[in-house]
Amino acid sequence: MKILVTGTAGFIGSFLAKSLLSRNDTVVGIDSINDYYDVRVKYGRLEDAGIHMEGRKYGQEVVSRTYPNYRFIQQNLEDREKLHGLMQNEKFDVVVNLAAQAGVRYSLTNPYAYMDANILGFINILEGCRQFNVKNLVYASSSSIYGLNETLPFSVHHNVDHPISLYAASKKSNELMAHTYSHLFGISTTGLRFFTVYGPWSRPDMALFLFTKAIFEERPINVFNNGDMVRDFTYIDDIVTGVIHCIDKPAKSNPDWDGKSPDPGTSTAPYKIYNIGNNSPVKLTEFISAIEKAVGKSAKKNYLPLQAGDLPATYADVADLMTDFGYKPATDIQTGINNFVSWYREFYNI
Repeated sequence: MKILVTGTAGFIGSFLAKSLLSRNDTVVGIDSINDYYDVRVKYGRLEDAGIHMEGRKYGQEVVSRTYPNYRFIQQNLEDREKLHGLMQNEKFDVVVNLAAQAGVRYSLTNPYAYMDANILGFINILEGCRQFNVKNLVYASSSSIYGLNETLPFSVHHNVDHPISLYAASKKSNELMAHTYSHLFGISTTGLRFFTVYGPWSRPDMALFLFTKAIFEERPINVFNNGDMVRDFTYIDDIVTGVIHCIDKPAKSNPDWDGKSPDPGTSTAPYKIYNIGNNSPVKLTEFISAIEKAVGKSAKKNYLPLQAGDLPATYADVADLMTDFGYKPATDIQTGINNFVSWYREFYNI
């Protein structure tokens, strides 16, 4: 297939692109390469797939030196003219939208970044799919969407109308927008609620990266909610496996859907929502212990209260993924953290 993957300088997008290329799909990747976090990591991910950006201008296509069927363009989703021109010329079989302004805490102080990338950018994706006959759209949502819901494990069949961050609200909006286009235009749309993704090349603003860096530098780490946070940490390979399942099997309508008792996770339209998580939540203190073991040093801990916008616990019910695809996460937390720390040592020459 020919697949457009947005956000291929990002964490999940870079791994997904390489997995698709390894099975001989053709991938066109786009990414704005913004400076929300250290761009050296973003350029490093691209170079890991053979994309070298030296001397390249914005909007200029770069062909991978490693994968001849991989092309990359630095481009914003908000640039409707360029995005739609690309989609019209390439005639993609599938679009996977992973590009977004990420981060819960950043949304408290930079709200417009989320409106531009996550709302305006996403409507440009949807309109491109409609106008240029893309039949299958897979897009990133987030576990943050569960908000004030306290019923664990989180299920896609739960109501999620009470987000507690603008980031989560933007992802909820994406799901609503996708459903509208599935209903009106018959586009198969699959939304994926990712649960605390981690692994090599992970984002520098995430806990694993921040904690590892601080421990190596013998600085204290900030432990929010006094260490009582619980997260369904999900290894990157398990995430990518779930995404590829949805690429290969577009969403279909649910013939049993009942408007008098509506199921939020399905529809009469070709629309589906999945959780992609490890289905095995870990307490933050256990997560830190695993990092300490991998690094070989103890962390100095600065205990702080729960921050605004953060969920105290996440726990994914992945029953739908298991039923539809036989999905089962395969990576335990210590193995995943060991892999990250090994990458970190190599990347930063420690």
